[in-house]
Amino acid sequence: MSSTTRDIEQRSERKELPEGWRWIRLGEVCELNPRRPFIDRHDSELTSFIPMESVDAVLGVVSSIRERPYGEVKNGYTFFAEADVLFAKITPCMQNGKHAIAVGIIDGIGFGTTEFHVIRPSESIISEFIWFFVRQPIVLADAIKHFTGAIGQQRVPEGYLAELEIPLPPLSEQQRIAAILKEQMGAVEKARMAAQERLRAIKALPAAFLRQIFPDPGQPLPEGWRWAKLGEVCEVIGGSTPDTGNSAYWNGDIAWVTPTDLGKFTDITILATSRQITLSGLQNCGTQMLPVGTVIMSSRAPIGHLAIAGVSLCTNQGCKSFVPGMGVDSVFLYWAIKRAVPDIQALGSGATFAEVSKSILYQFEIPLPTLPEQQRIAAILREQLAAIEQARIAAEAELKAINTLPAALLRRAFNGEL
Repeated sequence: MSSTTRDIEQRSERKELPEGWRWIRLGEVCELNPRRPFIDRHDSELTSFIPMESVDAVLGVVSSIRERPYGEVKNGYTFFAEADVLFAKITPCMQNGKHAIAVGIIDGIGFGTTEFHVIRPSESIISEFIWFFVRQPIVLADAIKHFTGAIGQQRVPEGYLAELEIPLPPLSEQQRIAAILKEQMGAVEKARMAAQERLRAIKALPAAFLRQIFPDPGQPLPEGWRWAKLGEVCEVIGGSTPDTGNSAYWNGDIAWVTPTDLGKFTDITILATSRQITLSGLQNCGTQMLPVGTVIMSSRAPIGHLAIAGVSLCTNQGCKSFVPGMGVDSVFLYWAIKRAVPDIQALGSGATFAEVSKSILYQFEIPLPTLPEQQRIAAILREQLAAIEQARIAAEAELKAINTLPAALLRRAFNGEL
C-alpha cells in the first residue's frame, strides 16, 4: 500500500471495503496523458478547445467549449477524447477542483491547456467514478503534498495519479453510485444557489434602507430637512504619516488609521488599529488627534471605507475625517456619507489611483434634518441593521453547512455507504 493511500486512510478513517470492492492504482485502470493518434483532419477545420478558464471550479464541469482551427492546436496542446477526465495539475486550479469530464466535443476529440492531465478510463471503470473520486477535498489536499516545481509554478506530477489508489467496486456498482451522487450533488447545488441568493439579498438590504431614508440630489426634501455642505456642518481634516525610518515615532499608544484598517472592519466603530504611533510621531507630522465620534473615510485606495472613531485617534493621508459640529449626530452623519459614497467616488481623480480631495469633500452636500430627527433615524437604522446582521450571520452559516455536504457525500460513496 502506497504512502498516499495510508495518508488518505488516516484522514478519512475509512471503513473496510464492501464485498466485491478492491483497492487499485489509478494507473492500472486508466491511461494517463495518452498520445495523440493520427487524425485525418485539415488544418483549417475547427476542433474543440478547452482552456482552464472554461472549467467551473464549483461544479467541476466545462462551462464552454471553444472552437479553434485544428492547425493551431494540433501541436503543443493537451490532446483528449470524449469522456476523458481532465485533471487540473497546476496550483491553484488543482486545489480549487477544476477537474472535468470532456463531453460534447467536436467529432469526439479535442485539445486544451497543457495544464491538464488527461485520465482515460479503461472498460473496468467509468469516467464519472474517477471524476467524483479526484474531486474529493481529501484527495486534493493529499495531492498538494506531492507538488513538484518552484513556488508559483507547482504541479501535480503524472506519477502521483498513476500511484493513487482508489476503492474500486464492480462496474454496475460504479454506475449506481455515480447516478446517486449526480442526483445528490444536483440537489446540493440547487440549495447552494438558493442560499447564495438569500445571502445576496440580505447584503443588499442596508443600501435599500439607505435609499429609502436619504433623498438623492435633486429630489425634494422632507419638511424640516435641508441640503448642507459637509464643510459647513463638520470640520474636514486630513491625515499624515510620520517618518517610517524613525523608530521613535512608532509602536506607541496612539491609534493611527489607514484605508487598510477601515477596509477590515465590519462594525461601524473603530477602537483599534494595526499600527500605533508615539506622541513624538504625532507632533512631527501633519496628522492630528480626532475626538470620539469623528467619522473617518478612506479618500483613496479605495474611496469610501467608513468608520466612527470609538477612541481618540489620528489617520494617515489616505483618510479624510469629519468632526461633527453642533446639531450633527455622528451615527446619522456616518450613514448619510455611506449613502453618498458612489457619488463621492465619482468625484475622485488621479493618475495612479482615484482620490477625493479635502476641498471637494468640503463642498459636498448631504441631506440634513433636525437633530432629533437625525437621532430618531440613527436609532431606526441601528435596529434594522442589527437585524440584518443577524440574518447575514445565519445565511452565511447555512451556506457554510451546504458547502460541507459534497465532501460528506463523496466520503460516504467511497466508503461504500451509499
